[in-house]
Amino acid sequence: MGELGKLGKILGPKGLMPNAKTGTVTTDIEKAVKEIKAGKVEYRVDKTGNIQVIVGKASFENEKLVENVKTVYNLLLKLKPATVKGVYVKNIAITTTMGPGIKIAPETIA
Repeated sequence: MGELGKLGKILGPKGLMPNAKTGTVTTDIEKAVKEIKAGKVEYRVDKTGNIQVIVGKASFENEKLVENVKTVYNLLLKLKPATVKGVYVKNIAITTTMGPGIKIAPETIA
């Protein structure tokens, strides 16, 4: 990590800087590789409560994309804290990297 610090100005803005919190810095390489191959997915939450997660690629079959969206949605509902009251997921939008978003009604996913 000490040597990578010199590259921080280059890698940081691109989001490529290794970070122990995201699991990109580890001493157990075998475990990290197994997790990634098993389908480990990283997601981000912004300050307004939006969750960004990759559910697939444009080359995936429609059935696989639907299955991935359902899996992520059900996982979010499972991780809902018991103290949260009311509607936990209000809106869902799916989009390509640079494309317009398509809104999906949450009740149609479950």
